Amino acid sequence: MEETIGVTTAAHIPKQRGEALLDTAVRYAEERHWDIFPGTWLQYADGAERCSCGVAACASPGAHPAREDWATQATGSATVARRLWQKQPKASILLPTGRTFDVIDVPETAGFLALARMERMQLTLGPVTRTPDRRMQFFVLPGAAAKVPDLVRKLGWPPAVIDLVALGEGTYVAAPPTRFGASGAVQWACRPTAANRWLPDAEEIISPLAYACGREARR
Repeated sequence: MEETIGVTTAAHIPKQRGEALLDTAVRYAEERHWDIFPGTWLQYADGAERCSCGVAACASPGAHPAREDWATQATGSATVARRLWQKQPKASILLPTGRTFDVIDVPETAGFLALARMERMQLTLGPVTRTPDRRMQFFVLPGAAAKVPDLVRKLGWPPAVIDLVALGEGTYVAAPPTRFGASGAVQWACRPTAANRWLPDAEEIISPLAYACGREARR
C-alpha cells in the first residue's frame, strides 16, 4: 500500500516477518521515541492457541494489556523495553495514545478511500495501521481526541452517524506485528519513516476521513 499512496519505505521500522517482538519494540522506542508496553501473548493450551489472560472467549487474544496499571508501565526507554520483553519475549506490543500521538480509527474501506483522497490532496500523513478486525488507525498529533467531534460537526457530519473514533489519553493501540489470535496480525498501511516523523494535526486530515466514513454510512 505504501507504494500506491506515494509514501517512502526507507525507514528502519519494522521488519515484520521473522523478527523478534523484542527487537521491534526496542526500535519503536529508539527510532520513534514512542512509549510502549508489553501486553498479553498467545500460548498453546489443550491443543489450541489461547490468550495468556486465561479467558477462553477473550475478545482480543494476545493483544490487550496484561495488567490494570498498564499506563504506568509504559516506557519510552529502549533499555527498559528490552528488559520488559526479555521477561516475556512473546508479549504483544501496545502503544498508549494521548502521549506522543493520538489515533483516528476508521473502517478499513473508508481508510483506503481516504488515503486515495489524501494523495490527490498532497496531504502529509503519519503512520497508519491496518488491524485484523478491518480497521485503519491514523496516527496524528496528541489532542485529537478532544477536538475531533467538533471538527466532524463543522464538516456537516453528526459524530454519532459516522464510524470515526479518536483515541487519546487512557487508551492504547496494538502495534505491528502484534497478532490478534487466529485473526491475523496488525500491519502497516503506511510505515513509520523519516518522512513522516512529524505527525499531522487532526485538522489536516479529518476532512477526507469524515467524507470517507460518511460515504460508508450511506451504503
